[in-house]
Amino acid sequence: MRLDKLLANMGYGSRKEVKQLLKQKAVRVDDIVVKDAAMKVDVDKQIVTVFGERVEYTEFIYLMMHKPPGVISATEDKYDQTVIDLLDPTYQHFEPFPVGRLDKDTEGLLLITNDGQLAHNLLSPKKHVPKTYFAHINGCVTEADIEAMKEGVTLDDGYKTKPGHLVILEAGDTSKIELTISEGKFHQVKRMFEAVGKNVTYLKRLSMGSLMLDKALKLGEYRELTRDELELLQNNEGK
Repeated sequence: MRLDKLLANMGYGSRKEVKQLLKQKAVRVDDIVVKDAAMKVDVDKQIVTVFGERVEYTEFIYLMMHKPPGVISATEDKYDQTVIDLLDPTYQHFEPFPVGRLDKDTEGLLLITNDGQLAHNLLSPKKHVPKTYFAHINGCVTEADIEAMKEGVTLDDGYKTKPGHLVILEAGDTSKIELTISEGKFHQVKRMFEAVGKNVTYLKRLSMGSLMLDKALKLGEYRELTRDELELLQNNEGK
């Protein structure tokens, strides 16, 4: 990898700003001052430092966010705040994107990364990656609804969903449920309940594949995935 590209990718500024660092003799490779921006560097074998601080090369980032309502799952938008806007600039320069979408008024687990292959594996219809949601439902959810979800319901556009696993946590005028689905159709959870004559009034995603929302994360907070979390995602969903 070119030295200037490495340093730019790791947040040391634009290519032009990196050249200024080189002119200042601030950059060393294997403890030798380097001025050539085009120098090829082997990030696995060579040590690069800037002002004496070692540059730790990272190609991909993997963040778990507790998406808050009112924020959209996009990289940029002219009118609304996006989940990327919530990130520190040290993460933004990796140009990450949300894996899938949560509706503007929906909260919960959102994976943000710049690893396109992992994102493809998680979102591919062929992978059937399960996603579990917690919801408040306007109306009493019954055993009949459990059976309907189990069989798959027909949405307003005529599409019949794959089977969903519905668990009733609390039944009443406002019911509390968990629903696990393996698809990601537009507004799917809301439309599935509309298909059985009920409305979702609150929706939160709890999990995606093996990744569970960290209960310690407050709305709008995020953290890097642990090594174990990432390995589970890569092993289970990356096949």
